[in-house]
Amino acid sequence: MTSVAPEIAGTRVPTLQPSFDELSEPLRETTFVVVDLETTGGSARTERITEIGAVKVRGGQVLGEFATLVDPGRSIPPNITILTGITNAMVVGAPRIDSVLPSFLEFSRNCVLVAHNAGFDMGFLRAACQRLGLPWPAPRVIDTVRLARSALSKDEAPSVRLGALAPLLGATVRPDHRALTDARATVDVLHALFERLGAVGVQSMDELVHAQRRVSTAQRRKRHLAQGLPAAPGVYLFRGAKDEVLYVGTSKNLRQRVRSYFGRSEQRRRIRHMVTLAERVDHVVCAHSLEAQVREQRLIAAHQPRYNRRSKQPHRGWWVVLTSEAFPRLSVVPAQSPQLGRTANPLGPFWSRAAALEAVDALHSAVRIRRCTQRIRRHDPDGTACALAELGKCGAPCAGLESVTDYAAHVMQVTGMVAGSNDDVLTGLHQRVVQLGSAGRFDDAATARDRLAALASVLHRGQRLAALCGIAELVAARPDGSGGWEFSVIRHGRLAGAGVARRGVAPMPIVHLLQASAETVRPAAGPLPAASAEETSTILAWLDQPGTRLVSSTQPWSLPARAAGRWQPFVDAAAVARGSLSGADLRRHAVTG
Repeated sequence: MTSVAPEIAGTRVPTLQPSFDELSEPLRETTFVVVDLETTGGSARTERITEIGAVKVRGGQVLGEFATLVDPGRSIPPNITILTGITNAMVVGAPRIDSVLPSFLEFSRNCVLVAHNAGFDMGFLRAACQRLGLPWPAPRVIDTVRLARSALSKDEAPSVRLGALAPLLGATVRPDHRALTDARATVDVLHALFERLGAVGVQSMDELVHAQRRVSTAQRRKRHLAQGLPAAPGVYLFRGAKDEVLYVGTSKNLRQRVRSYFGRSEQRRRIRHMVTLAERVDHVVCAHSLEAQVREQRLIAAHQPRYNRRSKQPHRGWWVVLTSEAFPRLSVVPAQSPQLGRTANPLGPFWSRAAALEAVDALHSAVRIRRCTQRIRRHDPDGTACALAELGKCGAPCAGLESVTDYAAHVMQVTGMVAGSNDDVLTGLHQRVVQLGSAGRFDDAATARDRLAALASVLHRGQRLAALCGIAELVAARPDGSGGWEFSVIRHGRLAGAGVARRGVAPMPIVHLLQASAETVRPAAGPLPAASAEETSTILAWLDQPGTRLVSSTQPWSLPARAAGRWQPFVDAAAVARGSLSGADLRRHAVTG
């Protein structure tokens, strides 16, 4: 009833291989209009169309045909008549292009246009639109000449003329230089090329478009490395001559994705170079996309592949902490700092030190936390008040003007904000934005707005990460799209187990087996006790997707009422004001939080 796939912790659990999942619109679901034109000559600028023939197909089935002669408004040269058989007498009384072209554009609307030597046909159609003042719809275009050069070697197909390709590929229609006949022959050629290209992983429109590009001989020679890979989600590892890992990637369909590296779809120069060095491709089949993403991150961190750019330092980051002294101050520390594990409620993570320092500046503008680095005695401090004290931005504990108890109130503002028990600091910063705007200091108001938005954003992220990391075990489920369920066992923010229950299989026994076989996670000290911020963020994104359900949790998964999430509308509005977030991004962010 079930198949078996590796689990995060190294155990094996019952699972279901997902259905074939293309990277974009599948070719079998794409509607193509295969078109051929006959003309009075070879220049779209000076010559005119004499015949249009087109066939609409989808999934191998003919949906309709379009065929008509066109009165070009001029005589047809004798050499063209000899080639096509279309005479001046045949086009007398035929419709003019101004009545034919709108009908053809409607026939081909929202379809992918296909032609043999497409530049010629598209050039005439575009020129006709321009002369008639009609907008060119700019459809996606596939050229069977270029596809043939991609799928067939020169030894197999010395010529890619339609008259040569059609019999070579077993077309049932013989081209004769008449538009509809040649369009029908091109349909047969197109489907034959689909079969050839499908064998090397071209299954979607995106891949078909890329398949028209050039591919190096070195890439072609490596195609055998994709043999035997399953059409399943997982992680793949390109290895070099010394068995070193060159590149790690993930896909919902391992076979299709790895094959794409050896075809025209791969255009990144450094990756093409990586492919020439690869000697084999290892893979790990995963239960679902989340397990694949997490495995990819862990493998990149472990192997440090030369050709990967992201995920190499998953534990890198910065946090803002309060120092351990009588009068604490704000300090920026790296994620590896031992001080982080000894500090309650640190603020972060920040992806750069500069961003952390910006947050510190924002806090200093709202809270009277001291900025100096001198050590201050708990009793009878003997320092001298600085200019900040005179400006009312510091209580001058160094000069004994503020006791430990009085100063603790400032510390509580910061710790309460990070813990989510109050948002007085954010409220104060917002009031400052309003005041600056009311005073006409719009540049200063924009700066204060962006600081507040950045602070609220990192607070929200950190609070959500902390909430998930605080749960000893959480089991979540998502529909797999085929009537079954994808399951994830998450312990202290770390993915500890993953599996899938097939449609019709009782899910709870699978859940119980996953819980029993999942990785044992022993949390360490610190805000992220068991995984990197990258991994826990990836898990949160998976949990945020619509349709995810909570199966079980050892404790409630919640955020305090005064947490920074309530400031998310302000953060989004600030992003729109900066121009860094579009309306679509805003709608998506509203879903993912």
